[in-house]
Amino acid sequence: MFEVKVTGWSHDRDLQIIQADVRMAVDEDIIIEEPLCVDVGLPAFLGSVFKDTEPNRFAPADQWERMPFFVCGCGDPECRGFSFVVRHLDGKQVELRHVEERGDGTYRELDSYLIAKDEYSKQALQLGQSFLHFINGLDYRPYFADTVKVVTELVEQLQQQ
Repeated sequence: MFEVKVTGWSHDRDLQIIQADVRMAVDEDIIIEEPLCVDVGLPAFLGSVFKDTEPNRFAPADQWERMPFFVCGCGDPECRGFSFVVRHLDGKQVELRHVEERGDGTYRELDSYLIAKDEYSKQALQLGQSFLHFINGLDYRPYFADTVKVVTELVEQLQQQ
């Protein structure tokens, strides 16, 4: 079982980031359970449903597909992040590898999980929809200006699956 649960959404008007309490678990393993910035890595998480990903927390904002899926509550991916490598295996499973990135572009693998692709897609879609619902009507101007556009497009693609 793969679960991504995000609650307690908030908008930091000064930093222009979306923060929330994040819990990510695979079966009995809790990978994440703490308050984090959600929006910086959300496009990368949604995009990982469609293609393999390899993180680079030091990439510029326009390389959104390389961001850690969840980052420090301050919104800076260079500060602290939860980075994942995603590999699509047989069309029915994804391998989710939790990694610790290093400054030289390499990473250390912490854990690896096999997840049914339909479970993975469902959790990503729910998170994307919740995000779009939360930001509706907010004066939200993220650092990566196309965040809402990219998330909207990816959610639409997920809905068509």
